[in-house]
Amino acid sequence: MNILVEEIASEERITPETLKDKLNNSRAVIFKAPPAGKAVAVGECLRVKVNANIGTSPDLVDEDLELLKLEAAIKAGADAVMDLSTGGNLRSIRKKIVKESAVPVGSVPIYEAIVKSLRSLGSAEKMTAAEMLDAIRLHGEDGISFVTVHCGVTQSAIEHLKRKPRVCGIVSRGGSFIARWMRSNEKENPLYERYDEVLDICKQYNMVLSLGDGLRPGAIADSMDAAQVEELITLGDLNRRARAKGVQAIIEGPGHVPLNQIASQIMLQKQLCDNAPFYVLGPLVTDIAPGLDHITSAIGGAIAASHGADFLCYVTPSEHLGLPSVEDVKMGVLAARVAGHAADLARGREDAWRWDNQMSRARKERNWTEQLRLAISPELARNIRAKTCSEDHETCTMCGDLCAYKADS
Repeated sequence: MNILVEEIASEERITPETLKDKLNNSRAVIFKAPPAGKAVAVGECLRVKVNANIGTSPDLVDEDLELLKLEAAIKAGADAVMDLSTGGNLRSIRKKIVKESAVPVGSVPIYEAIVKSLRSLGSAEKMTAAEMLDAIRLHGEDGISFVTVHCGVTQSAIEHLKRKPRVCGIVSRGGSFIARWMRSNEKENPLYERYDEVLDICKQYNMVLSLGDGLRPGAIADSMDAAQVEELITLGDLNRRARAKGVQAIIEGPGHVPLNQIASQIMLQKQLCDNAPFYVLGPLVTDIAPGLDHITSAIGGAIAASHGADFLCYVTPSEHLGLPSVEDVKMGVLAARVAGHAADLARGREDAWRWDNQMSRARKERNWTEQLRLAISPELARNIRAKTCSEDHETCTMCGDLCAYKADS
């Protein structure tokens, strides 16, 4: 671990002592390396990281396509990927992704239990608590680095939804099926009741526990309601229990959040969860942009990370519309990376400022080779420039000889 800490600290441009302190205080975690990749750290004082979701659906099962998405995500700069497969041979695609990935791989084991129960028994409500735990164990055996487990969806939290119904209800797939199981069986969430067993499995396989936000808001109107807040309070308690057992944990967050609530929601999470690393889906700042939700997500992600969120889950242009394509994966990762980098600037990271300053100087000097090299996506920048002029052309076609930089030189 000491060698690993030193390597990661060097990459993050902090001292090993600083990283050790953040790890010891559960303000940072390390996702273990996949067989063909390297470990990644997430948390306080570290560069904002980006996750890309891939995986099959019941309507589209193509393992080769998912491996192409994996390749695209890593090429675009994703720091981690999650396999959210729900169609086809789930274990086959998971094992292939883990084997081929150069970055840590996460998963949502409850999907495995749900699909198994639907296929064998015709109903997700018939899955047992043991099968839910077995799914987590199976993912550990397959080399998964971090698992989302919806332990905070409790009967008490769901009661809030009965008293004050939401516009969009429960939008988390895992959260919705667990809530449905609880209603059908008239029992508490087994992942909450048997949380110590969840921790034991994560510890055995050295998996980071991602405490899922099964009651995250899926509409701007639902943001910051009682169900969301109660679940967050529960996750704070579960995080402390994980820490006491020596299990690394991160907290998942919303969701759909209006701009004016993002900062307060991040601060509330950090307060309730003892500054544990915060993993946010977006957040998306408006509901009206299908086809452009990588942009609504990047806006929210930049604000969230500038106020302390540590890990951004990308959103692609296909969000709310369909399974993402390879190109959607690429654009989702790039949008989230821009958001993360903008936040790194706001957080005062010297390496982020150095990168921007180098780009600014290259623009001033009209050094196109250097500008393209420094671009967050050299390929994208090069392709756009090539549409109107050669790479070594003195200016761009926006201003030509009226270029301000040329006039000022």
